[in-house]
Amino acid sequence: MTNNSLPIATNSVVLVHGATMDGSSWRPVHDILKAAGLEVAVVQLPLTSLEADVDATLLCIARQVGNVVLVGHSYGGVVVSVAGTHPKVRALVYVAALQPDEGESLATLAARFPSENHMLDLGDGTVILDPVHYAHDMADDIPCGDAAFLAASQRPTAMTIFGTPVTQPAWRHKPSFAMVATNDRILHPELARFMYERSNSKVIEVEASHVPHLSRSKVVADVVLAAANSVPERR
Repeated sequence: MTNNSLPIATNSVVLVHGATMDGSSWRPVHDILKAAGLEVAVVQLPLTSLEADVDATLLCIARQVGNVVLVGHSYGGVVVSVAGTHPKVRALVYVAALQPDEGESLATLAARFPSENHMLDLGDGTVILDPVHYAHDMADDIPCGDAAFLAASQRPTAMTIFGTPVTQPAWRHKPSFAMVATNDRILHPELARFMYERSNSKVIEVEASHVPHLSRSKVVADVVLAAANSVPERR
């Protein structure tokens, strides 16, 4: 699927990271997609509010040439569900990502299937994932040094983000692709299956932690490429 000779129907990919991390986590997938001939942009979310994160994503989408495949990881799935209404976006990809319906928030979805969660309240309205538990909870299938760096470089996330409901999710009107990480301790795999089944997403399951874009980068890139080739070209 990553053969460079394949025709690419969609010109650009926009990658959106999750909470308690930043866009650098997309580097392995970014490099594979670039080698396959796609233009790739990575959003740096402010993580101060859902509105601010959607605005940052919309600005990035607007700068792209041609059609866009919009990809979200974890909380980034909430962002792409809203920002994906942009007319340039032709398909959505959810990588171990939340996929809320109208009126749902990250918190209401997570309550359906509770999972391990060692969030650390910083006392200023923001949280991080406790560095002591980061590798175990988030990324136990990547090298210890890489997981330690993720823990050290994570971005604080405003707690208000978790309770903000979504309106008019884009997946109701646009094709979506999704990946369930079967060893995920952050997003319960059963919650992922529930969301992706109701949206009629094209789903694959991989044996991975909550960061398959780091531990199974080629598989993630292949899903994005499949999405890119699934929609007609329109410049």
